[in-house]
Amino acid sequence: MGKNKAARFRENTILPNVIQPTREQAINDFQYKGKWNEFFGNDKPIVLELGCGKGEYSVGLAKAFPDKNFIGIDIKGARFWFGAKEAIRDNLKNVAFLRTQIELIENLFAENEVSEIWITFPDPQIKYRRTKHRLTNPEFLEKYKHILKKDGIIHLKTDSEYLHGYTLGLLQGLGHHILTAHHDIYGAAEYQPDTPLLKDIRTYYEDLFSSKGKTITYIKFRLKDE
Repeated sequence: MGKNKAARFRENTILPNVIQPTREQAINDFQYKGKWNEFFGNDKPIVLELGCGKGEYSVGLAKAFPDKNFIGIDIKGARFWFGAKEAIRDNLKNVAFLRTQIELIENLFAENEVSEIWITFPDPQIKYRRTKHRLTNPEFLEKYKHILKKDGIIHLKTDSEYLHGYTLGLLQGLGHHILTAHHDIYGAAEYQPDTPLLKDIRTYYEDLFSSKGKTITYIKFRLKDE
């Protein structure tokens, strides 16, 4: 492990906006499950960013929407250290970072506790044997449905045309509600997104992919109510 990376891991242990439960703690009665509004000290809506990387989206949204609470989730704490430090520097009280595996999400949030989920540039897991790790597969959608409020929204922003197409087909096949879908949000000058700041907040990976000529796609959807 590099010296800088190790230093970030150490600092994460004392940052007030970073939560790092062990796997055992996450599985067995996690302290903030159902109590995230107590953690933030308010009753504002809870919004998650899954696979938050360096935390640019979580921080950008927190700055733009002080009336909501944002939680960036990633297993790689040395990455979201950047976002956690920026939030502290800018005195943002409505954003935090949770180091954990996303498959444990039902253990970390209570039923109907989350208002919105952002999935930003996840690994598309193209190989068939890796589909269980794809963050929009049916198993993950069921997990999201459990923690989302009845009218909760999910956003998928990705450079992978494969993941974009896979997710669209899956949502249509399962009868979920596709609210918006676009295959190139920057390439179409006439495209005016109905999601605020969709084209204004850009992550490190988004800029990297765009510089390589990759198109950025977007889907906004709601899971059907059984």
